[in-house]
Amino acid sequence: MLWLKAFHVVFVVTWFAGLFYLPRLFVYHVVTTDQISLERFVVMERRLFKMMTLGATLAAVFGISMIVAAPAYLHFHWLHAKLTLVTVLIAYHIWCHFLMVALREGRNQHSQRFFRMFNEAPALLLIAIVILVVVKPF
Repeated sequence: MLWLKAFHVVFVVTWFAGLFYLPRLFVYHVVTTDQISLERFVVMERRLFKMMTLGATLAAVFGISMIVAAPAYLHFHWLHAKLTLVTVLIAYHIWCHFLMVALREGRNQHSQRFFRMFNEAPALLLIAIVILVVVKPF
């Protein structure tokens, strides 16, 4: 079980690294005007998205493996809350994909300010998830 937990944490860190940095790339992408930089951001965003998707997938695989190994955890309400927040993170991840495609295709509808605010959501979710897992308040 500890091996599963260790790998789960490693891939959660990988996933969050992408969730923290991709929206920052969106900010830079929005303010860039020269073609070479725009093309560079498209490549950077695509590669980062692939890496963070791999991290998310493996984090989910190891997280599900822990539940399979210890199904009694499903009786804890803090885990239900955590899984709800993870579902929100997955939705955020998918939203990042749609925003990335819109930026790549020149269809962006959002300002630099929007992306700066959008960038804060994963940090808030991370704080809530860590508190749930460590403190187990209910």
